Amino acid sequence: MNTSKRMLKRILIMAVVIIFLMTTTAARVFYLTIIRGEELSEKAETQQLKDTEITAMRGTIYDSNGNVLAQSASVWNVFIDPLNIKDKQRDLIVDEFANLFGYDADEKKEFYDKTTHKNHYELIEKKVENNIKEKLSKFVSKNSLGGCIGTEQTTKRYYPYGSLASSVIGFTGSDDQGLSGIEAYYDEQLTGTNGRIITAKDAKSNNIANDYETSIAASDGDSIVLTINQTIQYYLEKGLRETMNEYQAKGAYGVVMNCNTGAVLAMSSLPDYDCNDPYKLTYSKDKNAIKKLSDKKAKQEAESAAVQNQWRNFTVSDTYVPGSVFKTFVASAALEEKVVNMNTTYTCTGAIQVDKYKMKCHYHPGHGTQTLTQGLENSCNPFFITIGQKLGVHNYFKYFNAFGFTQKTNIDLPGEASPQYYKEDQYGIVELSSASFGQTNSLTPIQVCTGLSAIANGGKLLQPYLVSSIVDSNGKTVKKTETKEIRQVISADTSEKVRKMMKSVVDNGTGKNGYVAGYSVGGKTGTSTKLGESKNGEGDKYIVSFGAIAPSDDPEIAMLIIVDEPNQDLGGGALCAPIAAQVTQEAMNVLGVEPKYDESEMKDLPKQTPNVIGKSLDDAKKILKENSLNYVVVGSGSNVTRQCPSGSDSIPNGGTVYIYTDDSEKQTVTVPDFTGLTVNEAKDLAASNNLNIQIAGNNMSSGTVVAYRQSEEKQAKVEKGSVVTVTFKNTQSVLD
Repeated sequence: MNTSKRMLKRILIMAVVIIFLMTTTAARVFYLTIIRGEELSEKAETQQLKDTEITAMRGTIYDSNGNVLAQSASVWNVFIDPLNIKDKQRDLIVDEFANLFGYDADEKKEFYDKTTHKNHYELIEKKVENNIKEKLSKFVSKNSLGGCIGTEQTTKRYYPYGSLASSVIGFTGSDDQGLSGIEAYYDEQLTGTNGRIITAKDAKSNNIANDYETSIAASDGDSIVLTINQTIQYYLEKGLRETMNEYQAKGAYGVVMNCNTGAVLAMSSLPDYDCNDPYKLTYSKDKNAIKKLSDKKAKQEAESAAVQNQWRNFTVSDTYVPGSVFKTFVASAALEEKVVNMNTTYTCTGAIQVDKYKMKCHYHPGHGTQTLTQGLENSCNPFFITIGQKLGVHNYFKYFNAFGFTQKTNIDLPGEASPQYYKEDQYGIVELSSASFGQTNSLTPIQVCTGLSAIANGGKLLQPYLVSSIVDSNGKTVKKTETKEIRQVISADTSEKVRKMMKSVVDNGTGKNGYVAGYSVGGKTGTSTKLGESKNGEGDKYIVSFGAIAPSDDPEIAMLIIVDEPNQDLGGGALCAPIAAQVTQEAMNVLGVEPKYDESEMKDLPKQTPNVIGKSLDDAKKILKENSLNYVVVGSGSNVTRQCPSGSDSIPNGGTVYIYTDDSEKQTVTVPDFTGLTVNEAKDLAASNNLNIQIAGNNMSSGTVVAYRQSEEKQAKVEKGSVVTVTFKNTQSVLD
């Protein structure tokens, strides 16, 4: 009996143990397969499979003529497999990497330590150029290190023109995402879909043969075709940069639009940056100011602020008070509402009383009696205050809204700022009067340029845009931007009247420096005080501007040029109009607009130098005389062997050609500095140095019209008889 009980007890214990073990096993199986099944399956796949990502190419950004402004290219990430590196290979590998990548002692030690890690993957270098990768591949092959060192293909963004249009294009981050500009706004379209290569691995984590490899191809991003024209962009930036540096301005900004479509042909915001190195400071004024700081933290904060400032696109992301350029919109509204006409006059005494305030004209003695056109030519504040008062608050605000100044333009760039303006019910007589000559309200430059386009194109407000089309990786156009008309703001008749008035501003008024021979440029100068931004003891800070349309009789472009806080009290006519003139000249050439010269301009046009090489000396003299050209003979021969200017070069009327009749040495001269000279002084200096001078820009014989740019640098050695183009501008201080 006792034996039976003991046996039964043993059986029971064994049964309990078996049941416990089975239950535990079942629970473990349940835990591993159900609770942690997915996690463990992924770990198993990781150990058995190698999943390599194939980086897709980011789409290319082109200008309007197909020039590449941003593109991606293949580069390589370099990694090592420390567990496959043998002790005898370690020093060899470390020395080669130090040589290829220029490691110092600390970096070399850090890399050595990575070669001793107990894992199969250590990323060593990112985005290595192909020439370095090729050298590394030869080293790996020569020393049979294929299991120790590897490369992974990835991409790197390149900007062939560096800083050109940087405020428009933007840049990308380390993981190829767009961080600013077009790169950010169209990031989704530019970004492709990465592919993969999945490879089986053996027990030692080495790749198995290609039979066990699966690949999914990468899909490249779409490409972007901009409306930006590289040539117009270049000359816009060149003019802005020269002026900003010369006058140590806080910034210089510009927009050029096709006024008939809304396409932006050029846009710049300086200081700018190199898209290939966006964190590097570029403006010497900022660098010098930061160098003077002694506190390390203050220096870091100042540098960070300066870097972020050069990323900002002022033309879109900031507002400013437009000043007297705004008078073109007030004139448009007043003519449209018929509260004034082209015969309306006003007598300016230098100031006007508005409620308790005396509002002054920039010309304190007063302009006297003026017509409406003369009022715009002279940028007379009291005249436009009376026009604004005639309009009244309701009509003023109706056109303020109609020109698009109460809302964003919705241009295809990130960070567009909202305008800051008085609502209709916030205007009193003082606010209305101030707003009528361009103060009070704060707008973005792109808004103002878009409004100028409406004046230029017959009264239609168009939405501005920067991308003309999007093209997929197969070259198929997936999106094309069409011109979008927002509304008709003014009539074609009013548009024509205001364009003629703007032309008169350039011909007879404050905008003379905007003149371009052969093109009827219309313009308006502007100056606005930056209220509240001056420190104690400082004078007022100004922002000056010039709005332009060209040709005024059949406009193709509208333009706005701004210089922010120049170090001299010069207005938009002196600082901004010359830039606009240069850009207009180039834009007209690019757009194929033929010049139309009037009679006086025809007299000053250069002509092609007759080719007299090979002619007898007598025949050469006769030909040059028939073309109203002078000549200087060098040599004692009887036939012309060389000439300057050559037969393919232009020469001003009455210029001098140097003709050589033997092998005499070419006669040269040092180019003088024409800067600051009047037209007559420059002509005399050129003649005394045996040079021909071609006058460009504002060619008035006035003491305030002086040379500021020349085609040949001072101290350069050129041949006698060479033609030097000297550009002039009016430097008279007019803060209008």
